[in-house]
This record gives sequence, C-alpha cells and structure tokens, in this order.
Amino acid sequence: MQQGTVARLMDKGYGFIAVEGQEKDLFFHMNEVQNAHFDDLRDGDKVEFETEEGPKGLSAVNVSKV
Repeated sequence: MQQGTVARLMDKGYGFIAVEGQEKDLFFHMNEVQNAHFDDLRDGDKVEFETEEGPKGLSAVNVSKV
C-alpha cells in the first residue's frame, strides 16, 4: 500500500491524492473509498491506497483513511 495526502475533493464524488515525489496527483472515485465515507474525507487527510491503470492513466483504488 502506498500513502499520500488528499489534495482536493470535488463535489461530484471524486478527488485527487498528492504523493510525495510525484508531480501529478492521482485521481480517485468515491466508490474506491474503504472503511469510511467519501463525505468524511477532508483536504489534507492521510490515506493509503493501491494504484491501477485506467483509461486515463493511473488512478488510486482501495483508498483508506489512515
């Protein structure tokens, strides 16, 4: 599992995770949040996740709040 920080959340049910050492933030969808509700996440929260190649590049899956 990788770790990162919630960079920003969007009202439409998705967000982005900042990962140290990477320029581009990772996209994640609200359906990938585990052990919490998407609405419970806030910008700056620490999260663990896995990555998966999607149609638009890498995205975060199995996202859990630390």
